[in-house]
Amino acid sequence: MNLLRSKLFWVTAILVTFVGLIVSCTKSDSIIGGTAPTTNETDLLSLKTSSAPGIDGTIDPMWDNASKLEFTAQVPEPGNNLFSGYIGETFNGTIRSMYDDANIYFLVEITDNDKNIKSTPWYFNPSANVSGKTGWAQELNARAYNTNGQLTREGWGEDKFAMLWNIDNSTPKFVTQQCYASCHVFTPYFNYYTNVYTSNAASGNHYTNGTDEKIDMWWLHPNRGFAFGKLDDEYQDWAGGPAVTNITGGNANGRHFDDQVVDSISKLWPNRPVYSLDATQGSVNNRQTLKLDGNGASVTVPWWIIPNGTSDFLKASDTLAGGVAKKVTAVSSAGVLTYDGGTIDPNTGTDYQRIGDAVYGTIGPKCFPGVIVSPVLRGRADIDLSAVYTGGGWIYEFKRPLKTADALKQDINFTSLTDQPFGVAYWDRSNYQHGIKPGLVLKFQK
Repeated sequence: MNLLRSKLFWVTAILVTFVGLIVSCTKSDSIIGGTAPTTNETDLLSLKTSSAPGIDGTIDPMWDNASKLEFTAQVPEPGNNLFSGYIGETFNGTIRSMYDDANIYFLVEITDNDKNIKSTPWYFNPSANVSGKTGWAQELNARAYNTNGQLTREGWGEDKFAMLWNIDNSTPKFVTQQCYASCHVFTPYFNYYTNVYTSNAASGNHYTNGTDEKIDMWWLHPNRGFAFGKLDDEYQDWAGGPAVTNITGGNANGRHFDDQVVDSISKLWPNRPVYSLDATQGSVNNRQTLKLDGNGASVTVPWWIIPNGTSDFLKASDTLAGGVAKKVTAVSSAGVLTYDGGTIDPNTGTDYQRIGDAVYGTIGPKCFPGVIVSPVLRGRADIDLSAVYTGGGWIYEFKRPLKTADALKQDINFTSLTDQPFGVAYWDRSNYQHGIKPGLVLKFQK
């Protein structure tokens, strides 16, 4: 009996060891090189993998093998009160990456206690519905302050994430400055075409410093991720260079959608480059102008609505024939909206009104979306995305080909597997005020 037990013990031990080896080999087989995961604050190591993670916002076990880059993005003070009310705020997150022979994959996790995807939603304010005006209005996309610097209303922008890359190392300053290499805060200038002095107290746009300098910009709007599974692929260029920017105090915009190119030069001062039109706009404002009671004062009201809907955004397809959205065709002096098939009276209950505190209060569940989103196509659609809010933050999972079909030098090419400096940014319920983390480097496991 003792001998039998002894044999049984060793047979069991060998089987357990054998199964363990199989499981171990199976798990590590997808990761080439077997490097143990580490944590870093500047370098992001992209692991070579033979199998792709699912782009679904679920963290597959294979991500456990990938190293984490931990970052803190902080809202800077760029000047001209551009980020007033947000300066110094910080946002914490991690990034992991893997790549195979065709694609590069990213897993970004951001700590955020609130899910914000309602961009400038509509609400009705009965006290503002006075003679010649309407109580319909949109929330602001950033915080509002009074002349004493006191917060009067929290902003209603989106939570967003972005990454910037130096295309073909074309922008020399990017190596040391990353995001700041193209962030130019406007200074006051005199517009000789309109004879108006412009202070540009709260404006700023990205543009580079040379004809051949270009930066790849990946911009994550959760709404587009939810609706279409895509991250917006854009780029930045020099916007006409010093010949334009020097005489306008930096009044230039070098941010463009992929596939847009210089089409002509404006014949009006200051003769900026004119870029080709883009037929795949990612979003448009959901607003229109109508006359009160058909012949009264002109007022701004929602354009399209989903009656009794509670969605955070509208899709362009909702507004087409057979779609669920209805076009608003009239507004009464009482604020009642008319559409084909019925009316919306915002005075009955608080479904369409602000609720609670005037500064931090929310809005009714049936308030209408402020934007209509369309799918990004062609060069703008190179990056597949899944965005998931967990209750305590965001999971962003996305992939892009190592080399896209881009022939216009608007995308970064990763096929050389060389180190790539990059920067990240995060927006928390705001339109343009955001935290920045430059000085990061993507490295590839060979």
